[in-house]
Amino acid sequence: MGASALVAAWAASRQSAVEAWLLVWMCEAVLALAVFAWASWIKARDADAALLRGAGRRFVISLFTPVVVGALLTATFYPMASVSSIAGMWLLLYGTAVMTGGMQSIRIVPGMGLCFLLLGAVTLFAPANWGNSMLAVGFGGLHILFGLVIARRYGG
Repeated sequence: MGASALVAAWAASRQSAVEAWLLVWMCEAVLALAVFAWASWIKARDADAALLRGAGRRFVISLFTPVVVGALLTATFYPMASVSSIAGMWLLLYGTAVMTGGMQSIRIVPGMGLCFLLLGAVTLFAPANWGNSMLAVGFGGLHILFGLVIARRYGG
């Protein structure tokens, strides 16, 4: 997910219209969701665990709710909001999703959510032209960093 987010950030930075920028990030969101679903399915299969029962179901619901809120707010506010405001909102809501969903997971996952929350807060008050770069740092850099730590310490 992190690598595709870096590609999306690069592609989005080359767009002159907010609508085109938004389309790049929406395509990235669909791709990231597909990667997440595939990786989760593989992990559940290898652990002989039910993906959508028990803790897995609670994780998905906790993650899904703030993501849906982010999509609805984006559709409502994008005509009047800056890229930086949208980016900050996405990072904050994704951080909320990871933090709440991560309560059903290993300890480091809520920590990743907190990092997204902090980055989102900084993004809201950063210069307007930083929004796309902050998305690269969050969805690209944080995912790669935490993914490596989780893979090394917890086996994936």
